[in-house]
Amino acid sequence: MGAQDILRDQVQTVPAYAQGRADYAPSREGGRGAWVTAVREDSPAWEIGIEPGMCVTTVNGKPLTDMIVWLWETGDETVDLEVFDPRDHTVTPCTLEREVEQDWGLTFCDAVFDGMRTCVNACTFCFMGMLPKHLRTTLYIRDDDYRLSFLQGNFVTLTNMSDEDVANVIEKHLSPMNVSLHAVSPDVRRRLIGRNAQRGMDVLEQLIAADIEIHAQIVLCPGMNDGAELDRTLDFCERHQQVTSLAVVPLGYTKYARHFSSSFSDDPDAARAVVRQVEPYQRRARARCGRTVFQLSDEFYLDAGLPIPEAEAYDGYPQYYDGIGMLRSYLDEAAACRADEKGRLARARQALAEQGLELVALSGCAAADTVRAFVEAPELGGRVVAVKNNFFGGNVDVTGLMCVCDILEQLPEDLDGVLVAVPNVMFNTDGLTLDSSSQQELEEALVIRGAQVLVTSTMPYDLLGALEAAL
Repeated sequence: MGAQDILRDQVQTVPAYAQGRADYAPSREGGRGAWVTAVREDSPAWEIGIEPGMCVTTVNGKPLTDMIVWLWETGDETVDLEVFDPRDHTVTPCTLEREVEQDWGLTFCDAVFDGMRTCVNACTFCFMGMLPKHLRTTLYIRDDDYRLSFLQGNFVTLTNMSDEDVANVIEKHLSPMNVSLHAVSPDVRRRLIGRNAQRGMDVLEQLIAADIEIHAQIVLCPGMNDGAELDRTLDFCERHQQVTSLAVVPLGYTKYARHFSSSFSDDPDAARAVVRQVEPYQRRARARCGRTVFQLSDEFYLDAGLPIPEAEAYDGYPQYYDGIGMLRSYLDEAAACRADEKGRLARARQALAEQGLELVALSGCAAADTVRAFVEAPELGGRVVAVKNNFFGGNVDVTGLMCVCDILEQLPEDLDGVLVAVPNVMFNTDGLTLDSSSQQELEEALVIRGAQVLVTSTMPYDLLGALEAAL
C-alpha cells in the first residue's frame, strides 16, 4: 500500500472535531505541536506514558504541524515522537509500536497545530464582512486553509497557497479538495475576490493537471457572476472531469452588508432562471457520467417555488454541508421514519400526552416547512416554530445561524406544558451561538418560562431517539 493510500484510509480516523461539521470559529491559538486531549487506555501511547496535557512536537523527525503530517507519517507499525511535558518543560524522545490496524490511542486538540491560515482576499460577498460589530473576536477570523479543505471539507480559494503548499497537495494526493471558484473570467474574479484572484486559478489548474478531485463552489451574486459569466464557469467545470461536483449557492446577506441589499431570495423569477440555466449542464452530465455534478443549493428551489429534486439528483450528497440536498435528505428520512417506525412514534406521542406536553420544534425559516413534514405529521403531532433571524436580518434564514435573542423574543413567555426541541446545529463546539449566548443560558431562560428543553438534532430518527430518551 502506498503512502497516498495510507493517508486516504487513515483520514477516517481523524477525531470528531475534524470529521464533523466545521465550526464557525477557532477556539485555540497555534502552538509548537499537537496538544494531547485524551489517551486511550492500553494503547501504544498509553503504554509509553503519554498523558493528556502533553504536546507531541515532532513525528519521525518532522515538525507536527497538522493532522495531515500525523496521518502521513504514522502509517507504519512504529513511529518516533518527541513529546513536550509542560509540567517540567522537558522534551522526551520516544518510539511507539503497534499491531497491524491498531490505532495509536491519541486524540489531539485540533486538526491544525501551527495556527489556522487566514484569508488574503477581499471578497465582496464575504459573510464575515457583513457581521455586526462587537461580537467575540474569533467570529471575525477568516479561515482559508487548504489543509482544512482536505480534513474538514472547508471551502478555500487557494489564493494564499505557496508553491511548497501546492507540491505538498500533489505529493500526498490530498483529494478531494473543496475549492471556492465563483467565476473564471479574470476581471470578474478580481471584482469578486480581489487582487489575489488569479493565484487561485493558477493553483486550481495545477491541481486539476495532477488529477486531484475537486468539489467546487460558486456563490452566485446578482449582476456580478451570474448570466453569461455563470455559463463560462459552468463550461470550465464541464470541460474538467476532475470537478466531480459543483455547488451553486445564492448570495446571503445581512442587514449590515455594504455591497448588497437583495439576492435571489427577493426575486423568484431570477431564482427560476438560474435553475433553468443549470438544467442543461445537469442533463449532459448525467448522460456523460451518470451523475448530476452541477448542484443547486436548496435555497434556489425554495426561492423559485420549485419542487426539491429527488435523491438521485444529489450523487450521494458530496456537498451536503454546503446546503446541497439537506431538504431532500430530511424529506426522505421523514417518510422512511413515518413508514417504518409507527410503533415508536405512537409511543412517543402517547408519552407526550401522558405527561401533558406539547412538542415544539424550533427551526430557521428556510427549513421550517420541511421540518413540519415530520414534526407535524399525525404520527407525532408536534408543532414547528419558524424563528425569524432578526439578529442578522437580510436574507439569513437557516437554522444553523439562529440566535438565542431571537428565540427568546419570539417564543411566548408562558411555555408551561411545552417540550421545546432546540436544534443542536445552532451551537458551536463550546456551546455558544453567534450572538455569544450559551446553550445553558437558553435552557435556563426557557425553563424559567415553564418549558422542558431538549437540545438535539431535529433529523427525524435523531429527534425520535432523543424523545424516547427524554420521556
